[in-house]
Amino acid sequence: MSALLTLTDQRSYHLYRKETDMRKGFNQLSGIVVNELGRQVLQGDAFIFINKPRTHLKLLVFEQGGFTIFYRRLEKGAFEVPAFDLDAKSMKITCDQLHFILKGISLKDIKYRKRYQHNYTVC
Repeated sequence: MSALLTLTDQRSYHLYRKETDMRKGFNQLSGIVVNELGRQVLQGDAFIFINKPRTHLKLLVFEQGGFTIFYRRLEKGAFEVPAFDLDAKSMKITCDQLHFILKGISLKDIKYRKRYQHNYTVC
C-alpha cells in the first residue's frame, strides 16, 4: 500500500506568507501559486497555506497526474510560522520544518547536529 501524499526532501516546500481563506479549493490555491508566487504548480512542489489565526493549514501538491490537498485543522493551539522576509511572498522550508510545524515543535530552538546524508531521504 502506498501513501497518497509523500513528504520527501526531493520536493520543494513553499510557505505562502499571507493568511489564506481556507474555503479556497484547488483552482483558487493554484491561482495564488501561479499569479502571486509566479511558480508552476504542476512541477511537483508543495505549497503551504495557513489561515490568519494559524489554526488551519492546507498543503497543495500535484503528483501522479492529479492535485492533492492535505488539510489540517487544530483543535487547540496554533501553527508556528517561521520569521519571514517582509518583502517575500513565500518562503522555502524543508521537509523537516514542515513536520515540525505540523507536530507543534518550536522552530526557534531546533539545532541540527552533523549527520551523514544519503542522496534520497523519505520523511
